[in-house]
Amino acid sequence: MGYLFEILNLTGHLKRERMSNLSAIGFDIDSEEEFYILAKKAYAKASSIKTDKGTYFQYSDPSGAELWIQSNTKHELIGVNPYYKGISKRTVCLIANIDREISALDGAFHSWADPTEPGNPESGAYPFVFDVPNHKSLGSIKFPQSIEIQLSAFAQDIDYYENEKAFEQGQEGEQKWAAQSFVPSGLFSSNANLDLSLAVAAGLISGTIKESDKKRNDLTGQEFQWMLVDTLGGEIDVVADLELFSTDPQVGGLIQGQFWLTGQLLKLPELV
Repeated sequence: MGYLFEILNLTGHLKRERMSNLSAIGFDIDSEEEFYILAKKAYAKASSIKTDKGTYFQYSDPSGAELWIQSNTKHELIGVNPYYKGISKRTVCLIANIDREISALDGAFHSWADPTEPGNPESGAYPFVFDVPNHKSLGSIKFPQSIEIQLSAFAQDIDYYENEKAFEQGQEGEQKWAAQSFVPSGLFSSNANLDLSLAVAAGLISGTIKESDKKRNDLTGQEFQWMLVDTLGGEIDVVADLELFSTDPQVGGLIQGQFWLTGQLLKLPELV
């Protein structure tokens, strides 16, 4: 196992926003050295998934926090992605693969949420993009295709409201947010419309908290906030650094914020 970590320092291959998402699931680090130590610990306890583009090493923490360490076919480290394995379920219609330049093992899906007609994406509520930690292990997927996924939202910034009245009072300006809304902000760029590889897995989301709990990451001992949230298009698992809250979020309260979106398919997809 040590050979993989002798190849190169992994931190240079990570985007800064991915590093910041680590604290949302209890992997809060302050330096490149701490990150390197964390990755080695996770790698030692990880299971492997081989693909023709390289290997995923999946560390799964009892808290639901995960790290997906990536190695190319030359056994060189090329990336690490955080993930949260939650309990949310929603149906989407997958319409396209998205490859990422940063790593041969990175990838995402362009999809539509909550389609009312199987295989018809535009019968859904809205289009959005979500990253997938095991993207290159799924094979050549048939598009379009309706399928059930688990979707996790990593909080970049978040506001908490005790009830819907507080949420309404907290709305400023002429444009008012619905209590349950999902805006695919990662598709707003004009470049993303021309080149999906530039589309960001991001959303502006508001919703009602159905379940809420503080989770403890066993690998680091750090706590983080988890919530099951009902929003437009279905449920979503929300995770966040505890420092983003001034009070503990409660069931029945509402959240609103900007999130990174990452998900996994809950069954094997139909292949071409």
